[in-house]
Amino acid sequence: MTMQPKKTLKKTWSGRFSEPVAELVQRYTASIGFDQRLGLVDIQGSLAHAQMLQACGIIAAQDLSDIQRGMAQIEQEIINGEFNWSLDFEDVHLNIEQRLTALVGDAGKRLHTGRSRNDQVATDVRLYLRHAIDESCELIKAMQTALLDLAAQHTHTIMPGYTHLQVAQPVSFAHHLMAYFEMLKRDAERLADARHRMNRLPLGAAALAGTSYPIKREMVAELLGFDGVCKNSLDAVSDRDFAIEFTAAAALIMTHLSRLSEELILWMNPRFGFIDLADRFCTGSSIMPQKKNPDVPELVRGKTGRVNGNLVALLTLMKGQPLAYNKDNQEDKEPLFDTVDTLTQTLRIYADMIGGITVKPEAMRSAALQGYATATDLADYLVKKGLPFRDAHEAVARAVSFAEQRHCDLSDLKLEELKQFSSLVEQDIYAVLTLEGSLASRNHVGGTAPQQVEAAIARARKSL
Repeated sequence: MTMQPKKTLKKTWSGRFSEPVAELVQRYTASIGFDQRLGLVDIQGSLAHAQMLQACGIIAAQDLSDIQRGMAQIEQEIINGEFNWSLDFEDVHLNIEQRLTALVGDAGKRLHTGRSRNDQVATDVRLYLRHAIDESCELIKAMQTALLDLAAQHTHTIMPGYTHLQVAQPVSFAHHLMAYFEMLKRDAERLADARHRMNRLPLGAAALAGTSYPIKREMVAELLGFDGVCKNSLDAVSDRDFAIEFTAAAALIMTHLSRLSEELILWMNPRFGFIDLADRFCTGSSIMPQKKNPDVPELVRGKTGRVNGNLVALLTLMKGQPLAYNKDNQEDKEPLFDTVDTLTQTLRIYADMIGGITVKPEAMRSAALQGYATATDLADYLVKKGLPFRDAHEAVARAVSFAEQRHCDLSDLKLEELKQFSSLVEQDIYAVLTLEGSLASRNHVGGTAPQQVEAAIARARKSL
């Protein structure tokens, strides 16, 4: 939308100045191009403020009635996309106030009594972020559910677990997926913590020092669902740590999704062949007809850098600001809004993508049989037989080297061959060297034994 300024309009603060703001400066300093998305929460905050003003006898009952009537119309205009956002009125607050005054007259002019745009915008952003956090938590829950549904089908599907991207030990595919469930669980907890800290009302701090009007801040806090009020007016209007904290939590969520994306990309590669993604999440090549590119996971990796950049932008924005409010803070909204959009869109599409994964168990099993994934099980076997761990480690290392020279797995070596590395080896060693035996032996909370993973899935479903 292109917004043309009308130079004839008088600013709300123009009485102090001898010349109008230059058009270039007007465009440079205006925020209405992006902060208009705060329109509905701005109305929500204004209605609570007006109700308090009337209860305190600062405005008349008729003024409150007129304000409520005008705001109802403005709200519908915004929802219907009919509101005329004007660059002349700089930001979302003045646009709505000017429209309200045009609709209801002097009552609209009285609405701003006892507040400033400084505490008004701080309130609006908190209301906006509160909703964004609630939505994000629900989307995390949907993705966790998709992970649980997929994991429940694959508690006995064996794949190689990796360290340094080298085959380490066998795990179940379900166990691998449940690692991401746990990451997302912590992510949701971080968002809930951030919501708790941001849920304090700045309104009433006015420009920076509070107001001389006999207001009731606690009443407004209760009307808007805040847990309390900000206790220092300077802090209330000037800090954006709540926005930074949300963006930091979002960056962690995106980092977790980026890690999973990297694995999906690897697993889909024919050299792995562990999974296939549904066609709706992939694209082809303009010249190579055989290609099926995992575009969505790749974009998640890319967008993670974008959210990380937003976090750095907000930290940098705040690092040099003295108290109290500074115009710098206008720059908090674009990275914050972009973070909200990127996070919610990514979570929404990811839950659907997880549900569209086709698993290839045989390829996973075949890979787990490579790289001597049960070597640690052989070492543990010898330790249980009485050999010190470091000696067992050395014996198994020599056994792996021996098997490697013969291009076979440890389980393919004959009993006599294994005995040359330790006389403690008996016939029961072969049960230990199987993939299933390896999984079953990790039978403790947090382990990859199928019954433990099934119990973890059950606990997880209950927690949701």
